[in-house]
Formats: sequence, C-alpha cells, structure tokens
Amino acid sequence: MTFDHTDKKLLEYLQADSKQTTKELAMKLNLSVTAVYERIKKLEKEGFIEKYITLINKQKVNKSFVAFCHIKLEKHTQDFVMTFEKEVANLPEVLECYHISGDYDYLLKVVMEDMNSFRTFMVNKLTSISHIGSTHSMFVINEVKYSTAINFI
Repeated sequence: MTFDHTDKKLLEYLQADSKQTTKELAMKLNLSVTAVYERIKKLEKEGFIEKYITLINKQKVNKSFVAFCHIKLEKHTQDFVMTFEKEVANLPEVLECYHISGDYDYLLKVVMEDMNSFRTFMVNKLTSISHIGSTHSMFVINEVKYSTAINFI
C-alpha cells in the first residue's frame, strides 16, 4: 500500500475530529465522497487506523486527579515482567502503561477522583501486584498540553 500526502492529510483531519462526514472530508481534500470512503477503509484495513474513540472531559466525570507512577520490579525475569503486565492491564484506573528504560521499569498514567482514591488504589490494587520492588508517584498540578494526534510533518 502506498501511503501518500492525501492519506496523511486525511488522518490529520480524522485525528482532529473523527465524526466528520465523508462529504466534509471530501470537500477539504478535494476528492469525491467515494474516494474518501475508500481511503478510510484502506487505512483501517492496513492498520493505520486502529479504532475510533471519544475523549471524555475528566472534570465533568469527576476523574480529574492524574498521577504518573514509576514502577521498579524486584527482578527482570520473564515471569515477573509477564505477570506484572498482565495484572496492570486489568486495572481500569491505569490509562497507559509503558515499559521504559532508566531507573524504573514501567511508567503508568493513572486517573481517578482524588488523593484519597489514589491512596486506596495504591494500597489495595497496585502494590498488591506481585514482584513490585518499589514505586514513585508524581501528581499533575496543571495539564499544559494534551493531545492524541500524531504529527505527520
């Protein structure tokens, strides 16, 4: 599959607002509605577009407390890594989990109601996962930039 400038523009438009109609996108791209529809289907089929989501206003749903947790495992055996990743993937409070390099092994982005709910999460859920050696948490004071869009420049 060729991935051209028009595909990049189409993805930029979809990242900005995936609810745009194919007609609106066709007008922006100077293509026919059918051509835009076929390009979208091709991008979906080839895995460029994985899924469509809705971004929720955290304040409106009382989930505005954001923390980043560094996790260090006791050992780096395959069993410890696989166990941790399986268990953390099942925690709904964890929005993102990255296996990272450096002093810590993982970085988690956690979202919940407030500090009390974070403490409960840490004590009852996160630290109950086996093989965690240590944790280090940081709390968001102000969200300066938030984006899910990938830049194609």
